[in-house]
Order: sequence, then structure tokens, then C-alpha cells
Amino acid sequence: MKNLRRAYFSLGSNIGDRQGYLQKAVNLLKERLGKVAAISSVYLTPAWGFDGDDFYNICVGLDTELAPQEVLDEILNIEEGLGRKRYAGSGYLARTIDIDLLFYEDEVFNASDLIIPHPQLEKRRFVLKPLVEIAPGKIHPVFKKTVEELLVECEDESELKRLPRPLKNPSLRDFSKFNYIAIEGNIGAGKTSLATMMAESFNGKLILERFADNPFLPKFYEDRGRYAFPLEMSFLADRYQQFTEDTTQLDLFKNFMVSDYDIYKSLIFAKVTLQEEEFKLYRRLFNIMYKEATKPDLYVYLYQNTERLLANIKKRGRDYEQQIPAEYLEDIHKGYLDFIKTQSGQRVLILDVSDKDFVNNSEDYIKILDEIHDYTES
Repeated sequence: MKNLRRAYFSLGSNIGDRQGYLQKAVNLLKERLGKVAAISSVYLTPAWGFDGDDFYNICVGLDTELAPQEVLDEILNIEEGLGRKRYAGSGYLARTIDIDLLFYEDEVFNASDLIIPHPQLEKRRFVLKPLVEIAPGKIHPVFKKTVEELLVECEDESELKRLPRPLKNPSLRDFSKFNYIAIEGNIGAGKTSLATMMAESFNGKLILERFADNPFLPKFYEDRGRYAFPLEMSFLADRYQQFTEDTTQLDLFKNFMVSDYDIYKSLIFAKVTLQEEEFKLYRRLFNIMYKEATKPDLYVYLYQNTERLLANIKKRGRDYEQQIPAEYLEDIHKGYLDFIKTQSGQRVLILDVSDKDFVNNSEDYIKILDEIHDYTES
């Protein structure tokens, strides 16, 4: 079994194509050191310790088998390969790329050419700010404080600006072998967030459900018995029209399609919300439409426990959802599981994300992508 150690790095560039140098450096870190687990946003920061052009700075978390000195050797090779010039004497200079090893697990290491943790990190806002993004709870093994606490206490008052264009993580999987992936789940499970993130990461065509345009939805949550049938019928008509249009129109510039719903969800929700006679009529219409619908190559179901679902629903703040009872969510979950049990001919993956925050934690995001990739390879 591999003995992987988590290391954190600070990267900066203030010469030439700064974004490009950072991306090349991250790619080389992955190639030579190990798997990139997390990359922060890119920050525009003033030169620190000398007069010069502003830097682009990031922090990276990486899992590696290499020992600290081996890591340092690879860092120096990467810097040299990307045009970093070193000069005799003290002081800071402009550079194409600068890579500092901040932490190596919880080790304290002191050699003539390498000190871990980095001896200046607690003084540098351009290090702490992006590091808090990817490892806020990381404890400094000498100061016994979290990175987040060190940022609060940092006396560096430099102004940092987060830039909108992120770097690409070279450790992320490639899903271009798929034609269509459906991300499904209960209300508040995170399916829209995951589908959107995957589309952005892998150049996918994003298909999102147009739930907000349904005039019956707020009324349904107020009076389920009265508005269940018109709600489900309007959802079915809208989903079928949108789904058919989106899945049949090829986009030559996209690698695959990913959606935050599968059209079969219409039947799952209808079975929960409709009376028996209403459901029989609904199912006859649904079966006619479903025969023509595109089926996903992979169906991913995100499971969140009911407590977490209610918390997510409350957090996103849609007024008409705030009174959804826990029992309704549990019935929907059971409906999904009953559907999944019948899908012997389809590739279905159930992911428990109750203890994951893949939106704000890139490590959790990569773990989910790995699970999807490893499942399809098995």
C-alpha cells in the first residue's frame, strides 16, 4: 500500500504569462510528485519584500510518496525548467515561478536548505489567504494554531484580489468517453452543484432543470392535495420538451452531456405525490414519452441524509421550500431507491455525500470524481 503524505505548497509568478506559469507548475507537480488534491483560487497580490510587478499566487495540496528532500529537489527542477533565475546574494527578485513547500504532513524538519513548516508562512497574507481556502483547519505543528487562526492574527496588511479564472486540476478525471451522465438526488442533495462543476471541469454540455419557472410549485407546497396533479403534469411536459431538445442537439465543442436530472424523476415524484387513480393516468402518458427519451450512460444518485437535506434547503433560502416535511423527503428517497432496484440494465452509482462538502472542499470533489471514474472502470 502506498505511503502517501499530504504536502502543501505556495506558488507565485510575476513575470510574463503569470497564469500560464502557475498552470504549468501545477501540471509538473502532479507529474513528478503525486496527486493534486486541492488548488486554491488565484490571487493578485503585491510584491512582498521588494519593488516589482504584482504576483499571481495560489496554494496547492498534494499527496506524495516522496520524502521532503526529494520534494525539494523536484521543486527546484520545476522552477529551473520554467525559467526561474537564481542569483547569488540576499533579497527577493521577480520570477517566472516560485514554489515553496509549506507543510509536509505534521513534520517539523530543519536542514540547511529546507525548513518545514516554512519559516515565513505565518507572516504572509498571500500565503495564508489561499491556504485557508483549501486547508482552513490545518494545524501548524509548531504554533499549534490552525491556518485560519494564523490568518486572523497575521499583521501583513497587503491587499489581495481573488481573480475569477481558476486553474485546472491535472489530477481530475476525464469523462469525455461518456455521451451523457445524469446526476440525480433528493431535493437539496447537491445535484445541480455537482453537474455544474463537472461541466466546467471537463468541458461538458450542462443541462439544468427549469424548476423555477413552474407556477404550480409554490402552490403545491402550500396545498399538496389540490395542486399535485397539475404540478406533475406541467413538470412532465416541460421536462420532456426541454430534455428532448437538449439531448438531441449536439454541441461539437463539448466533450459530453451532464444534467442535474433524469426524466424518470417525473415518475418517481408523481408516485409520491399523486392519488392512485391520478398516478395510473399519469403513468400511461409518461410511458409514451419515456420510450423516446435519451437514457444516460451513467446514472449517479447523490444520497444525503434527511437532516443534511433540510439544512441545505434552509441554506439556499427558497421561500416555498422552507415548509417541506422530513417525511416527504424520505418518501422521495424511497422512490428513488425503488427505481434504482429495477435498473438492472443501466449503470447506476449511489454516492453517500452526507459528510462531504464538494462545493467548498476541492478534496471532497476529487474524491467523488474518483469514485465515479473507478466505478466506470471496474
